[in-house]
Amino acid sequence: MKVVILAGGRGSRLAELTEVVPKPMVRIGERPILWHIMKHFARHGHTEFVIALGYKGYIVKEFFLNYRMLSASLTVDLANGATSVHDGGDLTDAWKVHLVETGLETGTGGRLHRLAGFLRDGPFFLTYGDGVSDVDLDGLRDAHRRSGSLATITAVRPPSRFGGLAFDGERVSEFIEKPQIGEGWINGGFMVLEPGVFDYTSGSTDSLEKEVLERIAIDGRLGAYRHQGFWQCMDTLRERDHLEDLWQSGRAAWKTWP
Repeated sequence: MKVVILAGGRGSRLAELTEVVPKPMVRIGERPILWHIMKHFARHGHTEFVIALGYKGYIVKEFFLNYRMLSASLTVDLANGATSVHDGGDLTDAWKVHLVETGLETGTGGRLHRLAGFLRDGPFFLTYGDGVSDVDLDGLRDAHRRSGSLATITAVRPPSRFGGLAFDGERVSEFIEKPQIGEGWINGGFMVLEPGVFDYTSGSTDSLEKEVLERIAIDGRLGAYRHQGFWQCMDTLRERDHLEDLWQSGRAAWKTWP
């Protein structure tokens, strides 16, 4: 299945970083969060991506245009500019990536609408370029098929903003760091959609969640796959720093690849 990643927003709440790069290119470790998301899909065998670009889309293009060269050993002949690649670069990431300009101010529903030409041949995954998870993509796909829905979203409970306490009688026995209990189920952003979803998309200002998915839900055609595992969005600098800490400490639950 093809994988759509919406990567065109401004990321204004991460302005400290997104003044320089678009939000999906903010790095966790040595690679942008966009790469982490794509690695998870590729681990499940989905290696064709359609990325909706907008704000500073040229930076995303530069990343993929230079991807092989930057991960390989090179020889550069300064006399004539000739460059040779010695080890072929990171050929484990044998992906096909469509980079599609969808407008600077376009809403998420409008961005999806502008990708219709790539997606008419069958169901596809869709996610946002700012969240990671260890969601079972095979389970999501199978749940979608069983339900017969037009669209299926992954329902998650976000991690608590605060640590928890465990008690032994009237004494505190331990502190619990930000348990994944949340305040209720929300759309975690990992979805499967049928091409019929384009009957619900239209103008460039459409929001995917507030208009497109709501209309599908009203018509009784929206399914949900409940994910109890790890999920984390990256809306703030604090959340980015939390993901960085998980990555550097070897506790990145979303790292499902070798």
